[in-house]
Amino acid sequence: MTRVPAPDGAHLAVRTSGAEAPLLLLSGQAGSHEWWTRVRADFDAFRRVVTLDWRGTGDSDAPPGPYSTQGFAEDAIAVLDHLGIDRADVYGTSMGGRVAQWIAIRHPHRVRRLVLGCTSPGGPHAVERSAAVRKALADPDPAAARRALLDLMYSPEWTARHPGPYWTLGDPTMSRQARHQHLLASNGHDAWAELPRITAPTLVLHGDRDDLNPTANAPLLADRIPGARLQLIAGARHAYFEECRDEASAVVREFLTAG
Repeated sequence: MTRVPAPDGAHLAVRTSGAEAPLLLLSGQAGSHEWWTRVRADFDAFRRVVTLDWRGTGDSDAPPGPYSTQGFAEDAIAVLDHLGIDRADVYGTSMGGRVAQWIAIRHPHRVRRLVLGCTSPGGPHAVERSAAVRKALADPDPAAARRALLDLMYSPEWTARHPGPYWTLGDPTMSRQARHQHLLASNGHDAWAELPRITAPTLVLHGDRDDLNPTANAPLLADRIPGARLQLIAGARHAYFEECRDEASAVVREFLTAG
């Protein structure tokens, strides 16, 4: 693990593995590098994989905020700078996909290829989750809210075979304040007006049964980003990259190594 200074002086925990060309993996809301634990090995064989603990998670500092997806993007750029990486492939899922949009918009020369997984353009153009989903996630019983989130991430058949831990449910070491700041950052994202500025070849991936970040957001992104390719993973919920790991990782590897 390496400690990397962010633009505001906070320190971010960064991990690297593998070799060859760099691949920056960006986790979802309230996620540390552990978000990628089950699938990281799929990319180590052909990429130098870089992950970070978002501020407020894992071994990174937790300054009081405010947090934003734009700010997280600048944190990621600081990581690349520290590691001496001029240009990388960038693969972000969920909130990490929101952050990846800003990296590609604001720093186009730093992104070779872009993968946006189970994410959204944000703002008024995005398709919001249903009232029923919001109610389930806001259940005053923490155990019930956790069960609801787990069901939105994975099918019951998959969780029966994989007893956990489930890192996609968030870093359990986070403070309540940091968790709230992550929620505000994700909810405040709106890159719609800037998406046509993305020049990197882009793959949009999404599970076709995603109710946490509705699947309808995927074609919105693909239509808005010039030349973007859209692929849906059949039967997958929000954590398609884990439950449908073989298919999803193969699609990403093919995209990153094409041309």
